[in-house]
Amino acid sequence: MAGMKRYVIIKLIAAIPVVLGATVIVFSIMHLTPGDPVRLILGDRFSPERVEELREQLGLDKPLPVQYFRWLAGAVRGDLGISTAARASVSTLIFERIPYTLLLTVTAMAISILLGIPIGVISAVKQYTIVDHISMAAALFWLSMPGFWLGLMFMLLFGLWLGWLPLSGYNGAKSLILPALTLGLPQIGMLARLMRSEMLEVLREDYVMTARAKGLKEFLVMYKHALRNAVISVIVYLFLGIPWLISGAVVVETIFAWPGMGRLLYRAILTKDFPIVQGVIFIIAILTVLCNLLGDIVTGFLDPRIRHE
Repeated sequence: MAGMKRYVIIKLIAAIPVVLGATVIVFSIMHLTPGDPVRLILGDRFSPERVEELREQLGLDKPLPVQYFRWLAGAVRGDLGISTAARASVSTLIFERIPYTLLLTVTAMAISILLGIPIGVISAVKQYTIVDHISMAAALFWLSMPGFWLGLMFMLLFGLWLGWLPLSGYNGAKSLILPALTLGLPQIGMLARLMRSEMLEVLREDYVMTARAKGLKEFLVMYKHALRNAVISVIVYLFLGIPWLISGAVVVETIFAWPGMGRLLYRAILTKDFPIVQGVIFIIAILTVLCNLLGDIVTGFLDPRIRHE
């Protein structure tokens, strides 16, 4: 237990430069891109004096290193600054939208797990059969679909032509179906292919062959010996996939006008709202580090060999 605690502390310390590096890169890119956020807010109707006054109020008149370290000092205390466009607290704006993003990503992940893992297992057990070929072709199809195109096709088919589901916004559970499918279906393809690969590798191991030679039922061999070992890599992938799902939700939320963090980030990029972009990336970087750490911890508990090392 002491070893695991030490491992977690070391991982958290090592994650600090990663998070800081992500914020420095985003901060630099946003300030080097053309366009003045103050001009975007005020337009051309205001005098240069008013422009400079607002720039001073927002702290944009200071040198870039000073702006960055001011923002970083506030972020450590939970203050992500003030939105230059909405003139509201960035922390408030982000945390108002996190529940919607989590609802979307968790639903998409549940869809991918419930369909992707069984498809991968069945495909491995039925290797080189028609079932295997159809399953992998379907997985490759969904995996190759661009999110924006898939979302638009779903809107066209189920929203406009059939009229079964809402096109955009959030108005209850039915509004969640199309965005969750758009975000989750490509993950089904990835999970199915990964699960199939891991299962085939485990099924060739000596202990699986020994279990079969002892006369154990095929169900027990698959569940107790093969699946439990093959699923370890999939679990690690799932933990690492959570931040990527949140990042991928930017496109999906924009297409479906979903009131989540991704749509907030998209609008902030268009308006050069530096504090919101930095705040969202900061949270995604922290989520990536935490999910990576949780994946390692869960893997250690599932596989005694890893825990021993």
